[in-house]
Amino acid sequence: MLKYFRAVSILEGLSFLAILSVTLGLVSRDFVFQLGMLHGVLFMLYLLLSLIVSSTQRWSLKIWLPLFIASLVPFAFIPVEIYLSRTAGQANPAAA
Repeated sequence: MLKYFRAVSILEGLSFLAILSVTLGLVSRDFVFQLGMLHGVLFMLYLLLSLIVSSTQRWSLKIWLPLFIASLVPFAFIPVEIYLSRTAGQANPAAA
């Protein structure tokens, strides 16, 4: 489940940057609805998977809350991915 969460985390972060690029004029405003819908679905999936993974990994609120806040900050998906890759590496060293 952690693997899916990591993938959704990256996709959600990239979709957030795509929405912000509309604001900067880098992407046409014709795609606002599609980008917004995609980002909304990915955001909800991120929240759902974060709750599921935090339960299975037995994360405390001190770990889950920054992961949630990171979904609201542009480019925060990068440190989240670094943290999750380290967490996955510690949990299953035989897979590396």
